[in-house]
Amino acid sequence: MGGHMRLWETGLESLQRSLLEWRNMIGREDGRPVQITVQKDSGLDVSSPKHGKVDANNVPHVGGNMWAGGTGGRDTAGLGGKGGPYRLDAGHQVYQVSQAEKDAVPEEVKRAAREMAEKAFKERLKEIQMSEYDASTYERFSTAVKHQVQSLRVILDSLQAKGKERQWLKNQAVGELDDAKIIDGLTGEKNIYKRRGEKDPELGTPQQKPKRLQLLVDISGSMYRFNGVDGRLERSMEAVCMVMEALEGYEQKLKYDILGHSGDGFNIELVRCDKIPKNNKQRLEVLKIMHAHSQFCMSGDYTLEGTEHAVKEIVKEEADEYFVIVLSDANLERYGISPSRFAQALTTNSQVNAFAIFIGSLGDQAERLQKTLPAGRSFVAMDTKQIPQILQQIFTSTMLSSA
Repeated sequence: MGGHMRLWETGLESLQRSLLEWRNMIGREDGRPVQITVQKDSGLDVSSPKHGKVDANNVPHVGGNMWAGGTGGRDTAGLGGKGGPYRLDAGHQVYQVSQAEKDAVPEEVKRAAREMAEKAFKERLKEIQMSEYDASTYERFSTAVKHQVQSLRVILDSLQAKGKERQWLKNQAVGELDDAKIIDGLTGEKNIYKRRGEKDPELGTPQQKPKRLQLLVDISGSMYRFNGVDGRLERSMEAVCMVMEALEGYEQKLKYDILGHSGDGFNIELVRCDKIPKNNKQRLEVLKIMHAHSQFCMSGDYTLEGTEHAVKEIVKEEADEYFVIVLSDANLERYGISPSRFAQALTTNSQVNAFAIFIGSLGDQAERLQKTLPAGRSFVAMDTKQIPQILQQIFTSTMLSSA
């Protein structure tokens, strides 16, 4: 009644395993920086959004409301602050004000910041469309997924038809009498009927219709904000590059759209199936637009709405098979999105093979979310090369499986 018991680990193997788990928990083993959150109110008000002064020496600036590219400040373009017009990463460690302070920014300041961000985004889009092709920039993304592109194209070459066809099903117990079975009926055979129904295609049957894929990519503000922490935006851009390169020339087998979701909405058009990029310059423009949108969009999350919309819309066009793949940074809890609602969105239509790939995580957020979702429907990719491999795994396990 008055005692207690302590359990000690003494085995070397057990101690090493526990030490590794502890280091993973605090972010030491996987390259993630240790982060400390301090809840406090700066007590400082915002005035009006502005770009801010550019420091020629790029010295880190924390707090204040003067310098562009600073962190944890007010009014200027930077990271982790409040009241600024848009995000601007100058490559420094980020100090961030609390969400409560951001929410307390007056509506007129938010409105002015939004208008300034929209204007800057439109100007950036013009620059992207008018700029000359930057071979070295595109090569950086293309080289990173070169081998995965080749592997995926091999899989695409081997795709089998999955769409069921209406045809006569013979040897049935009910239906219309099969003339070829009259003699069998006289001898007492009961399965002498035929009826119209759907039948799985035989192995090797060519596709009558193309498969449909919608890739829903996260281009929210947090992708830009935390890219310096874990490279999540870079991974997303590489995944999009891989899809565009691998599917080139396979339009008859697989038609695809690439849509974005962010605080601005859930149906942001990046690539349309009837207007796919034809060359490296056009593909690079798509990647640049992803990066620019993430920098200038409003805060918020439309992952759930985007998933529901994609699953609902994709089946409106007749196809051999349907795929929806959602790229997300797993930052759903902050916006009140429960795992059960997200799981329901992924599984709402049995015709659609819907998957989620979490490409960013604060702590073990992505792993915890994955455990609550249906088995096999979600993946965690914290390494650049994992995303193409996961996409390859998805296509292999579903496209080549029997219906």
